[in-house]
Amino acid sequence: MTADRITLKGLRARGRHGVLPAERELGQEFVIDATLFLDTRPAADADDVTRTVHYGELAQDLTKIVEGEPVNLIETLAERLAELCLASEIVRAAEITVHKPSAPIPLPFDDVAVTILRSRA
Repeated sequence: MTADRITLKGLRARGRHGVLPAERELGQEFVIDATLFLDTRPAADADDVTRTVHYGELAQDLTKIVEGEPVNLIETLAERLAELCLASEIVRAAEITVHKPSAPIPLPFDDVAVTILRSRA
């Protein structure tokens, strides 16, 4: 795996994910961190954005998934986000963290998060 990374942290989007009816009905904010592992040399050598991952477009595409079809588990949401990242042939691996800071937990807490690392087979 290459040591080059593009990282997008703290992307906020509203979704209706969760197992409780209220989560589906009311929705809540999710926070996404995405780290993509790729070789950035071709883009740097050519100074060409088309040879890398455009992080603005990545943010929009990740947001569409969060705002899209609801799932029960943030693990499932993380898988969908990783699949999107790996759709680009230049991405060798993707680490995705889905934060659910408003999870329905009746105790004080800072955050609930699932982190996955997926790579090309």
